[in-house]
Amino acid sequence: MTLDPSVLARVQFAFTVSFHIIFPTISIGLAAFLVVIEGLWLKTKQPLYLEIYRFWLGIFAMGFGVGVVTGIVLSFEFGLGFAKFGQMAGPAIGPMIALEVLTSFFLEAGFLGIMLFGLHRVGPKLHFVATCMVSFGTLMSASWILSANSWMQTPDGITVENGHVIVTDWWKVVVNPTWLYRLPHMLTAAFLTASFLVAGVGAWYLLKGRHEAFGRRTVSLGTAFATILIAVQVFIGDILYGKMLEYQPSKMQAAEGFWEQQSESPAPYYWFIIPDQANQVNRVAIGTPILGSIWLTHSLTGRVAGLKNTPQDRQPNMAMVFYGFRLMYGLAIVMFGVAISSLWLRWQRRLFEARWFLWLLVIMTPSGVLATLGGWYLAETGRQPWVIYGILRTVDAVSPVPANVLLSTLIAFVCVYALFMTAFLTFTFRMIRRGPEAAPAQAEASGSLKHALKPAVMSNAASHSSSPGE
Repeated sequence: MTLDPSVLARVQFAFTVSFHIIFPTISIGLAAFLVVIEGLWLKTKQPLYLEIYRFWLGIFAMGFGVGVVTGIVLSFEFGLGFAKFGQMAGPAIGPMIALEVLTSFFLEAGFLGIMLFGLHRVGPKLHFVATCMVSFGTLMSASWILSANSWMQTPDGITVENGHVIVTDWWKVVVNPTWLYRLPHMLTAAFLTASFLVAGVGAWYLLKGRHEAFGRRTVSLGTAFATILIAVQVFIGDILYGKMLEYQPSKMQAAEGFWEQQSESPAPYYWFIIPDQANQVNRVAIGTPILGSIWLTHSLTGRVAGLKNTPQDRQPNMAMVFYGFRLMYGLAIVMFGVAISSLWLRWQRRLFEARWFLWLLVIMTPSGVLATLGGWYLAETGRQPWVIYGILRTVDAVSPVPANVLLSTLIAFVCVYALFMTAFLTFTFRMIRRGPEAAPAQAEASGSLKHALKPAVMSNAASHSSSPGE
C-alpha cells in the first residue's frame, strides 16, 4: 500500500486540532462562568456560590492544562507537516501566534496561580480580579487564533512576491473580512458549551437526589445562560452564513448539498444525502420541500446555487462539509428546543421536577463540544483544497517528510492523546461522582494582605506564646 504524505499530514493535523479545540472551548466557557459565580458570591456572600466556584475551578484547571499541552504541539506540526505553509505565510501568521503567547498565555499563566491557590492569601476582591484576568486571557487567546485562522479563510492586507507573503497592511491582516463575525460565533459556542456542561451536571445531581441545592442553582443558571446564548448564536450564525457565502461560496454550496448551478424552485432543504463527488450528483437526497427556499433565500420560490458553480478541481468534499454543518446546526436546533422547554417549565415552576427534562439536560451535556467540532470541520474542510484560500493549495504546503515518519508520529499522537483524554475524563467523572462537597476548600481571607502573607512559622509561634499555661 502506498501512503500519501499529503493525506497523512492532513489527517494528523485534523486529529490533533480536533482534540485540542475541545479543551480551549471548555476553558473559555468555564472561565467566564467562574467570573459570574465569584461575582455573585462577592455580592450575595452565599456559601453556595463559593461551593459552585470551587467545584468547577478544579475541572477548569484540568481542562486548561490539557489545552496548553496539546496547543503547543500544533505549533511544531506546522514544521513537521506543513513547512511550505510556514515558509510562505510566516510573515503574516508568525507575529499573530507570537502575540497570542505574549498577550494571552502570559496573562493567563500570571494569574492562574492566584486563581487556583490564592483566595486565602490575597483576599476575595483581588482574587476576583485574578479570575477576571484569566478569563480575559482566554478571550484574547481566542481572538488571536481566530484572527490567524480567519486570515487563512479570507486573506487580506498582503501581496505575494516570489512565493512569499509580504504584509502591506497589518490592520487588514488582523481585522480581516470574516474575523469580526467568526470570533463572536466561536466565543458564543464556548459559552454555550459551558452552559450545557454546568446544567447537565446539575441535572444529574437532581436525578440522583444528591446535592440538590447545588443542582438547582446550576440548572437554573445553566439553562438561563443557554436560553440567551442560543438566541444570540442563531443571529450571529445567520450573519456569518451570509459573509461566508460572499467570500467562500463553494463552502456554503457544499454545506447545503446542492450540485446544480441553480436548484429547482421552490428548493427543498436536505437533511440527508449520499453525494457522488465524481459524477457531481446526489445518489440519495432526503429533505423537506420548499423549506430550502424559505430558509436559505427567505422567499417561497427562491433558488439555491449549487457546487457546480465552482470548478471541480477547486471544490471541497461535499460529504464532509455537509455533515459537519448538519452536526453543528442540528445540535443548535435541539439546543433551541431545550431553551424553549426550560422557559416553559420555569414559568410552570417545574424546572427542577420534570425528570424528562433533567434527563434531556444530562444527554445534552457534551452537545456544545460536539457542535463546536461540527462547526470546525465545516470551516476547515469547506476551505479545501486551499490552506490559504485562493493563494496556496494544501497539497503544495506539505513538508517534504517521508510518509512513514508522518504515520509513526500520527500513531504516537493517537496513543498519547488517548492517555490525556482518559486522564481528563477520569478526573472529571471522579469529581462529579464525589460531589461539590469534596472540592478542595480554601480558607476565608482575613481581608488583610499583610496578615495573609505572614509566614506560617511566625503565626504558629505567636499562637504558642499566647496560649494559656505557657
